[in-house]
Amino acid sequence: MTEPAARPIPLVEEETALPSTVAEERISVATQWQLMWWRFQKHRLAMVSTVVVFLFYLVVVFADFMAYSNPLASEAQRSLLPPQRIHWFDAGHLSPHVYGLTGMRDPNTFKRVYTPDPSKRIPVRFFARGFEYHLFGLLPMSLHLLGVEGTTPEESLFLLGTDEQGRDLWSRLMYGTRMSLIIGLVGVSLSLLLGVFLGGISGLYGGLIDTVIQRVIEILRSIPTIPLWMGLAAALPNDWSVTQVYFAITVIISLIGWTELARVVRGRFLSLRQEDFVMAAELCGCGQMRIIFTHLVPSFLSHIIAATTLAIPAMIISETSLSFLGLGLRPPAISWGVLLQQAQNIQALAISPWLLIPSIPVTIVILAFNFLGDGLRDAADPYGH
Repeated sequence: MTEPAARPIPLVEEETALPSTVAEERISVATQWQLMWWRFQKHRLAMVSTVVVFLFYLVVVFADFMAYSNPLASEAQRSLLPPQRIHWFDAGHLSPHVYGLTGMRDPNTFKRVYTPDPSKRIPVRFFARGFEYHLFGLLPMSLHLLGVEGTTPEESLFLLGTDEQGRDLWSRLMYGTRMSLIIGLVGVSLSLLLGVFLGGISGLYGGLIDTVIQRVIEILRSIPTIPLWMGLAAALPNDWSVTQVYFAITVIISLIGWTELARVVRGRFLSLRQEDFVMAAELCGCGQMRIIFTHLVPSFLSHIIAATTLAIPAMIISETSLSFLGLGLRPPAISWGVLLQQAQNIQALAISPWLLIPSIPVTIVILAFNFLGDGLRDAADPYGH
């Protein structure tokens, strides 16, 4: 009687090891940017924050389209209107509409009280015509995300209520988002240039130049921030236009915010200036500026991107704080800080708490930028664990 042939032992170890081998091979041939992207995807909060930041900058680009009312249109009869609710259904059918508001004076508090009138139904339409604007500053348009039928949005649609001058808060919030986020982005760009340039010179040259730049950084960082802002902002002439004040505030914030990035760049340059590729560039006759921007900066560009992302919320907070204190942008300019000026009065907040609504996007975008910066900072070191 013959024995049955022995069955081959399955190569479990090889089969289980195969996927890891493929993964290791994939990682070994990946570029630094691919490694950064793979690691960034693992940071869930950073991915969500990226979407949030993208949506905010969509509002920046299409603020005119998102606003349904002229943000400067005021009417005393519409002062401090409460937020208005959109009713989406009518008799079981999709029919978005709002109720007209009836105002009357309270005989006890002398406060004007507005109550919705169900007998006055105002249809709300998407992609409706409204006030004219120039898309991207070039194309004349009048199409808006929301609109109403039979009347104008300035007279009947108040999603977030109105301020003391009767101006629509939703539309002003769209324009304020554009102003504050652009100031943050432009301010960080200027700070990035100053930080990389001065930090690079300080770390590459050393000696007296390094000493002078570091002492300037220490002096700037030792001055209390709020008094420094107050002094610089108070120096702006009162007769300057909104555009002039806008650029002045951006420059002021940039002059203060470059110091931290400059120190980071200096430290990296001190550790890299003795590397072989730097010596080779010098032997080939490359100038110092070419060495800084062509050879040294790209070697740790990921760290600069992470630091820049973390610096944007600080810039936004700076502009909002200055404008809130009345030292930054002033009306008729519209920014988050300008919108929050009316929320300084406790009595006004008790009567109309919706004036504090602009603080919500400030909080959301600051958190989103911080989570995004954390994710980029972790991904900037793709070989770490």
